[in-house]
Amino acid sequence: MKTKKIKKTIGWKEHISLPDLGIKSLKAKTDSGAATSSLHAEDIEIYTKGTKQFVKCKIVHEVSDELKLKKINHEILEFRKIRSSNGQLERRPVIETTAVLFDEKWTIQITLTDRSLMGFQMLFGRQAMRGRFIIDPSKSYLALKKS
Repeated sequence: MKTKKIKKTIGWKEHISLPDLGIKSLKAKTDSGAATSSLHAEDIEIYTKGTKQFVKCKIVHEVSDELKLKKINHEILEFRKIRSSNGQLERRPVIETTAVLFDEKWTIQITLTDRSLMGFQMLFGRQAMRGRFIIDPSKSYLALKKS
């Protein structure tokens, strides 16, 4: 008999950790309308090393209420065409990295793009949440309150 995993409830915004990228806490907006998660990146450069493609960029994240830039070099999983909030189709690099929320630690896919005009550095999409979380849109930062 297969037992169902109990899903944790998260709010419409949460602090997520991306330890493989060296980011302990990042403000993310949960978005069940977005298939893939998206992360704000600046100075995105694509380069090839051997047969693989990599991305070099700066990730903006908050440390003690202060915005910091974290330089990363990461292998690109693939490129995806994503329709942005303004309706434009954009080709974005996709990376795989570890996410941590509550006591959950798992691999997610994230597209990198300029989100400087958006209110959150990260959109936490439904593929990353699937099977793990339920969103309560009336709550926020539930993971912080339970840790």
